Amino acid sequence: MAASATKRADGEREFRMRDSEFQAIAAAIYAHAGIVLGEHKKELVYSRLARRIRELGLADFKDYIDYLNGPNKLRENGHLINALTTNHTHFFREEHHFEHIAKEVVPRWKANAKKTGSKKLRFWSAGCSTGEEPYTLAMTVAHALASEKGWDWRILATDIDTKVLDHAKQAHYKADIAKSVPPAIRAKYISKLRGDDTKIAIDPSIKPHMRFNHLNLHGSWPMTSKFDLIFCRNVTIYFDAKSKQTLVSRFRQFLKPDGFLYLGHSESILGEKADFHSVGRTIYAHSKPE
Repeated sequence: MAASATKRADGEREFRMRDSEFQAIAAAIYAHAGIVLGEHKKELVYSRLARRIRELGLADFKDYIDYLNGPNKLRENGHLINALTTNHTHFFREEHHFEHIAKEVVPRWKANAKKTGSKKLRFWSAGCSTGEEPYTLAMTVAHALASEKGWDWRILATDIDTKVLDHAKQAHYKADIAKSVPPAIRAKYISKLRGDDTKIAIDPSIKPHMRFNHLNLHGSWPMTSKFDLIFCRNVTIYFDAKSKQTLVSRFRQFLKPDGFLYLGHSESILGEKADFHSVGRTIYAHSKPE
């Protein structure tokens, strides 16, 4: 339902949202997920949570806050996150990141494999949304390593929003968004969904390399191994400076010494405390390149 439909015919809102109630919601999502909601987000909060209030049969935002703090708090926090997070992505978004991997990083992996004999690679797409980012990474790696055998590579894709994770696991997308995929890769790894010409599917050969898990970046991280690449693009824009700095520092702890961190086009490492080294546009190396 459109936001305009949440207003009554006389011009008044269907539900009243006081400043104190908006602040309570902003505090709840910050405490749970580290997401900052400024005053300019009031309309977004109203339009998205009005739907939830209707679903629950509540009278107003005060009732919703009481519900959010009641016995169903843990479950409702998930609904709150799903309602207020924005998920906008597409295949090969910020293409220079994938060019860097294919042209610069993969050759390093191949050279190291000849020296060490190790062909094990692990990647993390943090804030994977509906899956276009990790599938783009998967197709890039699969295509770049297609001529070689014995590589063991896996992608962990995580998000705080359970609905987008369900979408990502299906690996089905509207056909028109495949236009951004380079023709050679599209021909090999994307096909029309059987029985529905309006949708495409990711090739089954990609799926064994993928694992999708729910994860709150603001909480604990259960992973025990380190990653060769970490993608966290257009996620830190929702955090305050302190949370961003903490997140970037944690990423470094989970990155191998020769690994890379990729951020979104409007993001950057905060100051020199992050101890990363810029090697390209929003591309950062764990260690200073030799």
